[in-house]
Amino acid sequence: MKSEVLDIVALGAAGDGIARRAGGSIFVPGALPGESVRAEIAGNRARPEAWLRESPDRVTPPCRHFGACGGCVLQHWAAAPYAAWKREKLVAALTAAGFPEAPVAPLVSVPPASRRRADLALRRTPAGIALGLHAIGQAAVVNLAECHVLDPRLVALFAPLRALLRRLPALKREGSAVLNLLDTGPDLLLRTDGPLDAAGRALLAGFAREHGLPRIAWAQGNGPAENAAQLGPVALRFGTASVAPPPGAFLQASPGGEAAIIAAVLAGLPAKLPAKARIVELHAGLGTLSFALATRARVEAYEGAAEAVAALAAAAGSAGARIRAARRDLDRQPLAPAELQNLASLVLDPPYAGAAAQMPLLARARVPRIIYVSCNPGALARDAKPLALAGYRVLAATPIDQFPWSAHLEAVVVFSPATT
Repeated sequence: MKSEVLDIVALGAAGDGIARRAGGSIFVPGALPGESVRAEIAGNRARPEAWLRESPDRVTPPCRHFGACGGCVLQHWAAAPYAAWKREKLVAALTAAGFPEAPVAPLVSVPPASRRRADLALRRTPAGIALGLHAIGQAAVVNLAECHVLDPRLVALFAPLRALLRRLPALKREGSAVLNLLDTGPDLLLRTDGPLDAAGRALLAGFAREHGLPRIAWAQGNGPAENAAQLGPVALRFGTASVAPPPGAFLQASPGGEAAIIAAVLAGLPAKLPAKARIVELHAGLGTLSFALATRARVEAYEGAAEAVAALAAAAGSAGARIRAARRDLDRQPLAPAELQNLASLVLDPPYAGAAAQMPLLARARVPRIIYVSCNPGALARDAKPLALAGYRVLAATPIDQFPWSAHLEAVVVFSPATT
């Protein structure tokens, strides 16, 4: 490896600084546009050794773990250029899809210390239990003492959870802990690499009582989860409906992000919908969008996870919502054009990989309004291309910073055929 002076001209999609050389781009973690860095180069990556010129937009990161923890990569960048860069990610994705003139709104910011979901790595070490996120580009676990992204009520569980795991034989070497902050309190799904015995169950029940967790679920490895301790009901409200999420259920990362997504989706619907209007929703999950959409029209909600469909259907029945929930593997069995006729709108919120199988069928069906909720600009760029080729236009595009200080971006994009 050799050391060179690199001038940083841009920021890459993953948040690394980019230097241009004759042989191609070099990616420099922690570097900002306008900086000059001496770095050790290996392939197309560089390890900074010294900053020769710092950007005026460099700020002091608030977290002691910044630079090691893989959760945040941009705490050292001032708010204005950071927001402009995140908005530009959506502009670039839509341009790549064939919509260079898309009307992209300013970035909607979500405050720090409000994330309500944490997927933590666990590792037993000679020094104790490491609990946290993986280090940048490594398998090592950064043992978190603080987190400026998570809701403080989840961070407060870190130390007592370490103390519990030290005494739990079911964690032999490594595992994971998914913490969801529900309306009824923190909900824990613990995965370990060893079996859970009666003494371990008693430890979990005691932890739940002491720290106000209505439920602790457990699973060995990637096996099915079971309730190891249930002291009360679990619930999450969507409007007037109350959903009982399964252990480790996917939630929108923060209440503020969820509210911004719902607002952008509802704003994207046609202004006037007939009394019997029909909305199809794909990848409905627990009903984050379903219940809001049902205030405007009848909703046919499709989801692949059986537990999520059951929770959504039960909550819709109890609330009397106009929602029909159906289980369907949308990757293997996307909706055909014949099933997409006579729709007022279609709303989809696919996983990170996107909805490659579904999008050409939507374009063929000429669905009059398509509202795409994206958590991956790259997948959005690919998925929106069939719509551009079919003559759709973008009516609105809203970037939402649901993952502060990371390279991730949420977005809501509203598409309509150019002739409507």
